[in-house]
Amino acid sequence: HLVESGGGLVQPGGSLRLSCVVAGRAVAFNAMGWYRQAPGKQREMVARIFLSGKTTYADSVKGRFTISTDNAKNTVYLQMNSLQPEDTAVYYCNFVQGPDAWGQGTQVTVSS
Repeated sequence: HLVESGGGLVQPGGSLRLSCVVAGRAVAFNAMGWYRQAPGKQREMVARIFLSGKTTYADSVKGRFTISTDNAKNTVYLQMNSLQPEDTAVYYCNFVQGPDAWGQGTQVTVSS
């Protein structure tokens, strides 16, 4: 069970921090990822964090987004800085391997 939050309307150049509370499986023992789906487009990977601590990012967000986890809270975060209109999408989190059913996501809208 995955519950995303933290989205909203932000101006270009602004920041948001998304949270994903995970239930049923331990974040500490699983690679986690953030994904997004813009209107009319397929869902795409945004960021992943592996058990080693290694992180990977889509080229479009590299240097602007940071994925992290809080194992004690079983929560995954996505810090998004320097947001641009093309970042507008519904954002989801999920396990990288053996994904669960998708949550409801959280809407991020970047607009002036």
